[in-house]
Amino acid sequence: MKQPKADGRTDMKCYLKGVFRIAVLLLTTFMVLMGCGNSDHVSVENDVVIMYTPSDAAESITSNASESEESITKSSESAGTNQSDLSETVGNTVANQGDKVRIIMAGDILLHERVSDSGAMPDGTYNYNHLFANLKQEITSADLALVNQEVILGGREIGLSGYPSFNGAYEVGDALVEAGFDVVLHATNHALDRGKNGLLNCISYWKTAHPDIGVLGIQESKEEQEAVYVKEVNGIRIAILNYTYGTNGIPLPSDMPFAVNLLDKARVAADVEKAKESAEFIIVCPHWGTEYIHSISDYQREWAEYFASLGVNLVLGTHPHVIEPVEWIGQENGNGGTLVYYSIGNFINATNENGSGVGDRMLGALAEVTIQRNRDGLVTITDYGVLPTVTHLKTGSGQITTYKLRDYTEELALENEILNQDSGFSYQYCVELCREVFGALYTE
Repeated sequence: MKQPKADGRTDMKCYLKGVFRIAVLLLTTFMVLMGCGNSDHVSVENDVVIMYTPSDAAESITSNASESEESITKSSESAGTNQSDLSETVGNTVANQGDKVRIIMAGDILLHERVSDSGAMPDGTYNYNHLFANLKQEITSADLALVNQEVILGGREIGLSGYPSFNGAYEVGDALVEAGFDVVLHATNHALDRGKNGLLNCISYWKTAHPDIGVLGIQESKEEQEAVYVKEVNGIRIAILNYTYGTNGIPLPSDMPFAVNLLDKARVAADVEKAKESAEFIIVCPHWGTEYIHSISDYQREWAEYFASLGVNLVLGTHPHVIEPVEWIGQENGNGGTLVYYSIGNFINATNENGSGVGDRMLGALAEVTIQRNRDGLVTITDYGVLPTVTHLKTGSGQITTYKLRDYTEELALENEILNQDSGFSYQYCVELCREVFGALYTE
C-alpha cells in the first residue's frame, strides 16, 4: 500500500477528488431534471423556449472534469488547501470555465428573380448552396450563426416571385441549414408578401424539414409569439428577439394578429423582461431604418436607446440593404452599454435598379461578436468586428454568389454584372465605402 507523504497531501488530493466528483454528479443530475437530457434538447420554462446545443450538457461536463480536477489538485498542493479554500476554488472554477461564444450574423437574403433563378439546376432540381459556398467556413466555425431571411419561403407550389411581392423556394432554407446557420430571422417587411398562405407554408416547412433550427419573428399561435427564444451555447444562455417596423402596409391576418412580430415598445419590454428570467445575454434583431441610406435614422436612434434602457446587450439590425455604422450606446447607464450594428446590408441580392450608388447594395458584412463569462460570472462582449462581403452578380445556374471582400479582386469586380447598372462599382470602391462607414472597425 502506498504510504501518504509526510505533509498529508495525498489524503487531501483524494478528498478533493471525491468532493469534485460528487459536485459533478449533482450538477449533471440537476441538468437532466431541468430538461438537458431530452433527446431533442428543448425545454419550455415560464414561456421561454430553451434550445440546448447537444454538446453543451454531458459532453462539456465530461470534457472539463479532468481539467478542473487537475486544476483544483494543483491549487491545493501549492497552497495547503483547507475546507474554506476548497469552497472558494470550486466556486471560481464553476464560474470561470472559459464559457465563450463566437456569434456571427449575415444580412439580408434577398431573393430577386436572378437569385431565385440561379437555384434552378440543369437536371430540374433546385439547389442554392452556391450562394454561401465562399463563406461556409466562417459560418460553420461560429458557435452561433444568425441570418436575416428577408423574404418568405412559401415554396414553388405557390409560384416563385421577386420584387415587389417575394416568395422563395424551400431549397433556400435547405441551403441556409447546409451553410451552418442556427437561427433564421423572418420578421421583415416582406413577411406577408404572399399573404397568410405563404406565411403558413413557410412556418410548416421549417417545422417539418428543419425542426432544430430556431425560426424567429413569425408564428402561427399566440403561445408561440409569447414564448421567448433562448439558446444555450457553451454554457451561456442567449435570448434572441426579432421584430420588424411593418409589413409594407399589408395588414396582419384578422385571425392571426400574432403572425409577425412588430416593433412595439410594450411588447419588446415584456419580452426583454421575460428573457432576463432565463438568459444571461440578450440580442435584439430589429428590421428598421431607411433603405439605401448609410446614415442612422432618428427612428433607429430612438429604438436603439430604448433597447439600451431595457438592458439589451447586442442589437443586430437589417433592412436598409446597405451597410451602416456600428457603435456603443447607453454606457453611461452603468450596465456596460449596448453594442449596436445599425445595418449589416445585403448578404445576397440582384437589384434591377440602375444608377449611381446602386452598387452599394452589393456590399454587406457579417457581424462578428465574441461574448464570454468573466470572473464575476457575468457574460460580456469581449471582442467585435465586421467581415465585409460582396455579392458577385452573374447570370446562370449556380453562378451568383457572395465573397469575402478580402478575397475579392479588381478582376472579379470587372466581371460583376452590377457594372451594367452602376458603372462606378469596383473593388476599390467597396474598400473605400467600408472605411467610410465602419471606420477603424474595418481592417483589410
